[in-house]
Amino acid sequence: MSQGAATAPSADSGAPTPARDIQVVPLKGLPFVAVAVVFVTYAIASNSRWALMFSHVAGGAMWTAIDLYVGVIVGPILGGLSIPARAEFSAKFMPKMVLLMPTVVMMTLAAGFQIAMNLGWLVPGAVNRPWLITSMLIVGVMAVVALGLLEPANIAVLFEMRKSEPDGEVIDRLMRRFVYTAGITGIMQIATLVIMTRVATQ
Repeated sequence: MSQGAATAPSADSGAPTPARDIQVVPLKGLPFVAVAVVFVTYAIASNSRWALMFSHVAGGAMWTAIDLYVGVIVGPILGGLSIPARAEFSAKFMPKMVLLMPTVVMMTLAAGFQIAMNLGWLVPGAVNRPWLITSMLIVGVMAVVALGLLEPANIAVLFEMRKSEPDGEVIDRLMRRFVYTAGITGIMQIATLVIMTRVATQ
């Protein structure tokens, strides 16, 4: 799955950066993804309230925390690094995100929809139906952003770094897109927290 990524020129010293063995999909993380998929499948199939709540809350908490952390903490730090340093960071950080983001999105949405159905919050006339529909629209947009913008940018960075001569400017541009998009979805996550706490206290 991996191959050596040849050196990229340093913007500061002109010296090449060390060659890196980049994995687009970190194979060591696949068992953890499989466990999450099996657990969510079990939760839905058994209709276990605890398992559904755990999947939804844990997935949503990780999704929110990751978006806010990347957008608010990682973004400014990356902005102060040289392009070679950003590439070095990307080589270690981005492969993990390839598996992590789709997994937490899956956990949050699949379990959340099942919970809403079980509690009757989506039937016409339900008190929480307007809130749930609003939340689903926001989360739907976030899912499209996460899987349609974040994930492609993530994978594009890794494939660029696998080239014989990685383009540092391309990596920098893609990383900026990744960080800014994560920040936007992090802000949207706050809106979902407001809605869900409102629903929980109705």
